Amino acid sequence: MPVFAYTAKAADGKVLSSTAEAMSPVELRQRLAQQGMTVKDVKVAKAAPAKSKTAGKNSDFLDRFSRVKLSDLSLFCRQFSTMIDAGVSLVRCLDVLSDQSSSAKLRRIIADLRSEVEAGNTLSKAMAKYPTVFNNLFIGLVRAGEVGGVLEEALQRLSGFLEKDLELRRKVQAAMTYPAIVSVLAIGIVLFLVTFILPKFIALFKELGLKEDSFPVMTKMLMDASNFLTSKWWMALIILVVIITATKMFGRTKFGRRVLDRMKLKVPVFGKLNHKVCLARFARTLSTLLASGVPILQALETVAGTVSNEIISDAILDARARVREGDVISEPLRKSKMFPPMVVQMIAIGQESGALDTMLMKIADFYDQEVDSAIASLTSAIEPIMIVFLGFTVGFIVIAMFMPLLAAIQGLSGGDTEDGGGE
Repeated sequence: MPVFAYTAKAADGKVLSSTAEAMSPVELRQRLAQQGMTVKDVKVAKAAPAKSKTAGKNSDFLDRFSRVKLSDLSLFCRQFSTMIDAGVSLVRCLDVLSDQSSSAKLRRIIADLRSEVEAGNTLSKAMAKYPTVFNNLFIGLVRAGEVGGVLEEALQRLSGFLEKDLELRRKVQAAMTYPAIVSVLAIGIVLFLVTFILPKFIALFKELGLKEDSFPVMTKMLMDASNFLTSKWWMALIILVVIITATKMFGRTKFGRRVLDRMKLKVPVFGKLNHKVCLARFARTLSTLLASGVPILQALETVAGTVSNEIISDAILDARARVREGDVISEPLRKSKMFPPMVVQMIAIGQESGALDTMLMKIADFYDQEVDSAIASLTSAIEPIMIVFLGFTVGFIVIAMFMPLLAAIQGLSGGDTEDGGGE
């Protein structure tokens, strides 16, 4: 498609000079006129460069294995909002952002967004082409900003939400780092002892003439595990891969997701933390959508897809159905038993006072603090638990290896005593 350079005067009096793709100059003039611009000049700039099939395939291949970080999206929204608020045109903003983004994938996506907007599409419709990058919340807020003429305000809210969500995720990841490291070390130590140290002890036991029937149960268990891991390690690897694959496939089903998400809420210690994270995300997302002018039914549908838990998502969708029938949102949330009484009461007060978005933001801030305190107590409590677990595991292996050795030494000492007594 040919590319045309145009000069047009916007409704606010600013003169814009840019380029756009169109089938003909007449089509471009009509499109710009529909956008409220007065076209002064249109001329052929250059033919659109043919897109290399190889380059396209390479981009698609790279996009499959890369992802856009939440921090990159947050920075994109913040810079986008600043430029829109300064009066920079939408196409110009996208042009600048596509050059300075640190993510290669995001640069390619922004460049495509610019082409779509130049072709006459709305920004929200162009973003809908990339659901893995721009979720329903993102698209919903941008659409609300476009309809209300407050795109910069919607982008500011979206950036603030993404920054808060990123901060929350970092806190949870920081809390999981220590137990993950200790668990990996514990597994590594156990595998090392079972596959390298224990076989040497087994060889020593055979040299001493000890029979396996005389070994304690602990030693027999370790010997069986050692023989399996050293001689049939490939089978252990296959079993591990099958378990992981089966769990992932099970989690992709509707029933499987519900089972796993319910387990996430019920698991000791971590279940309460996960529940608080979901409540904070629910309150902050719904508050951001309502403050941006999104209708409550559409907002609840969007929130249900962003809480990352099927159980809580079903409770939100049930509340949406009740609200559509004319009920208040607080009652179905209370009946679901997924939302604490304090949350339900604050939502009810927010609806009665007409300040539901403000009340939801207070709930989100409260649960952010709850997550902070829960992470602090979790970190302090899990450290001694992991140390005790690691000590118990290593101690079990050491005792199981030395018990037959001590029995053999006692047997030899007894034999030497009897021989000495006989002489």
